[in-house]
Amino acid sequence: MSVRTKRAALVAGTAVALSVALAAPAVAAPPAGADHGATRKAIEAAVGTGIPGVTVTAKDAKGTWSATAGVGNLRTGKPRSADDRYRVGSITKTFVATVLLQLEAEGRLSLDDTVDRWLPGVVEGNGHDGSRVTLRQLLNHTSGIFNYTADEDFGRTYFLKEGFFEHRYDTRTPEQLVAVAMTHKPDFEPGTSWNYSNTNYVLAGMVIEKVTGRPYGTEIRERLVEPLKLRATSVPGTRVTVPRPSSRAYSKLAETATGPTYDVTRINPSLAWAAGEMISDSKDLNRFYTALLRGRLLPREQLNEMTTTIRVDPAHSYGLGLMSTELSCGVTVWGHGGGIHGSLSEAVTTRDGRHSLAFNFNGDWSGDTTAVTEAEFCGKATATGRSATRGPDLS
Repeated sequence: MSVRTKRAALVAGTAVALSVALAAPAVAAPPAGADHGATRKAIEAAVGTGIPGVTVTAKDAKGTWSATAGVGNLRTGKPRSADDRYRVGSITKTFVATVLLQLEAEGRLSLDDTVDRWLPGVVEGNGHDGSRVTLRQLLNHTSGIFNYTADEDFGRTYFLKEGFFEHRYDTRTPEQLVAVAMTHKPDFEPGTSWNYSNTNYVLAGMVIEKVTGRPYGTEIRERLVEPLKLRATSVPGTRVTVPRPSSRAYSKLAETATGPTYDVTRINPSLAWAAGEMISDSKDLNRFYTALLRGRLLPREQLNEMTTTIRVDPAHSYGLGLMSTELSCGVTVWGHGGGIHGSLSEAVTTRDGRHSLAFNFNGDWSGDTTAVTEAEFCGKATATGRSATRGPDLS
């Protein structure tokens, strides 16, 4: 989840969010293990736009490289750390989709099952009909189900200053989040278009729980976190703090990028649930996406399903909780972006898993995440104009 940005429409938020895999044009790409100087300049440029700090880690043929810029605490001036843990927002969606695909591989469900097959009566009202929406359509955002975080009352309550400070510790159940969406009409008929909706992944988490009889976070931990030894990764539930080492998270809590800056580190992430509540660090995210794309987490059939995409715009396509982005130099990277109050993150990897990048901004109102990705994989700083915009959101 993340700030309201157009790019966030697909990556929702944080970051760059995303027919079959994109074919790269015949443009020479920089060699793996290229110098990271452009990446360092890009994160310094992000701090120059007003973001408090950035932490980044890349892994390629030469090994692991980490860098930081700016501060992790505006009050004390303490710098960011390469080991910082942070809220990853919609990067959570890739973990959720991976678990659902594992369940499919085990024969416990089919992605062609309807939502009503597992959650009867949950998706109904104002034209919504769970008997016409499949699990696949949840994962690739072609369900047409309204995005609950786009509800105006929800936005005023949780994303703007007055509501945030009154409600930051509220616990919201997934059923309550879906109910918000059901007060609106669908965006379109199932399968006829594409629109990023956090409601889709709240429902996906509910399906995991219905199929397994256990919390979706337990399934993520036992199937993904523990086998990959992702020691900085967690599903916090209603825990309002971020484990140390970590930096503070900051937001304008407004529709604009001006005005006071507020510390929003402490928040009950149940308002995001399976759409974006997870916490991780850059090294863990690189390890996860590398393992995923190298086929360590899914059989070939399910990984092929995950990487079968829908074109979102000329540079981005969306699969099943996984996005592809075609960069200016012809390199295509796979991953997801995510944003939640005071935190914008991106994690991307080449299809062969040989070159990965993950980074975090600890502010949600400025900074160009695409420029950092372009710098790392294309060896040049490229201002894209796709900067984070105006006020926290879940994407």
